[in-house]
Amino acid sequence: MKPEEIRKLDAYFKRVFQNPRLEVKARPRKEDSAEVYVGDEFLGIIFKDEEEGDYNFSMAILDIDLD
Repeated sequence: MKPEEIRKLDAYFKRVFQNPRLEVKARPRKEDSAEVYVGDEFLGIIFKDEEEGDYNFSMAILDIDLD
């Protein structure tokens, strides 16, 4: 993703979830997606649908995290 897209997504996540600690970061070797963190904790990945121009946020929740 382009730096401008990442900045917009970062602002969107902070606003929608009302959490200034959320951060959207570029992925090291992937250009079609970005990573979402709260502090140092990885939350998930945002993928861009190039055909539609939409974004999809994918977050895995581990069973051990629910305890």
